[in-house]
Amino acid sequence: MKRVAAIDCGTNSIRLLVADLDPETGELKDLDRRMQIVRLGQGVDRTGRLAPEALERTFAACREYAAVIEELGAERVRFVATSASRDAENRDDFVRGVADILGVEPEVITGDQEAEFSFTGATKELTGRADLEKPYLVVDIGGGSTEFVLGSDSVRAARSVDIGCVRMTERHLVHDGEVVDPPGEGQIAAIRADVAAALDQAAEAVPLAEAHTLVGLAGTVTTIAGIALRLDAYDSAAIHHSRIPLGKVREITEQLLGSTHDERAAIPVMHPGRVDVIAAGALVLLSIMERTGAQEVVVSEHDILDGIAWSIA
Repeated sequence: MKRVAAIDCGTNSIRLLVADLDPETGELKDLDRRMQIVRLGQGVDRTGRLAPEALERTFAACREYAAVIEELGAERVRFVATSASRDAENRDDFVRGVADILGVEPEVITGDQEAEFSFTGATKELTGRADLEKPYLVVDIGGGSTEFVLGSDSVRAARSVDIGCVRMTERHLVHDGEVVDPPGEGQIAAIRADVAAALDQAAEAVPLAEAHTLVGLAGTVTTIAGIALRLDAYDSAAIHHSRIPLGKVREITEQLLGSTHDERAAIPVMHPGRVDVIAAGALVLLSIMERTGAQEVVVSEHDILDGIAWSIA
């Protein structure tokens, strides 16, 4: 067994996994898995730069993670940064800060690399399941981008496009610095238009209609699953590999788009950092299901973070 630490820093959240891995058997045993909402991508779509307060929130999380990694004695650490840091003019400030705290430089990966990690993390444990037909379409809805990956035992095609819950919220649902609650029909239509254009881009590289099983990753999808399951509190074990029908996703999306901040915040499984961006994220998921013809989404708690861990092993 190899003890490794994987960190995934996205537009909205930064997550840590410390795990023992057995490359021969494919076993991954969690020792610590945690997440913080740091909103690193705050304002990046508008300014092209990482905000000082967003950097400080991220560095504070890194200091906490460094202590956990040292305590558990991980042999190797890999830090992967995704959409927000790809887009930012001042990403060198981010790279230097992380290196000073954790002793490793963040790897600002491409969308294709991000897609490959997501596919590995999400599908490694699905092998041999007769109830889930291949090929899989793995969809990772992040804060700034969404990755589409088609494959069976390995990646066949992938594309990353710039639609995510934070980016769509900031672009279409913010007025005078505040999120509009609830959004109007014109704002919802604008998000749908952006998502439709992005799906056209994804379809140029990934034959979306050829997928037989849709696998959904990341906080937007897992939160929708928690709502669909009517959980009293977030329960990773209950959410992992749950299967949410298209009709239920549509119902929840309409509910979120029609609700206020306080109503969304009162949902038991809702993380405080997702309250303002979950409606846009849900609309992204619904649009994907409608476009691909998927009648359900298989929800995975294992994603890019697990893929990063396996890449170390």
